[in-house]
Amino acid sequence: MRFDPLRIILFGAYARGRQNPDSDMDILVVMPEAPNKRSMAIEIRQVPSDVPLCKDILVTTPDEIERRGHLVGTVLRPALWEGKALYERR
Repeated sequence: MRFDPLRIILFGAYARGRQNPDSDMDILVVMPEAPNKRSMAIEIRQVPSDVPLCKDILVTTPDEIERRGHLVGTVLRPALWEGKALYERR
């Protein structure tokens, strides 16, 4: 897999500054396309990191954001509305 995301967004407790010792790090990765989001998230999670925390990786695409990003009750909505951009491709 070539890891070339469009955006990486931190969301959840760490983005809100309300993490505790049991909090995991929630990360939304926006890829140009993602034929198998689950296996892509597993591969991303295995990338070595200097951050020694449990990470919850959610992979999505711009198409899915357009279709579902506004829906109440989805993970996408708070991630997009309240998340903190860690990376954005220029």
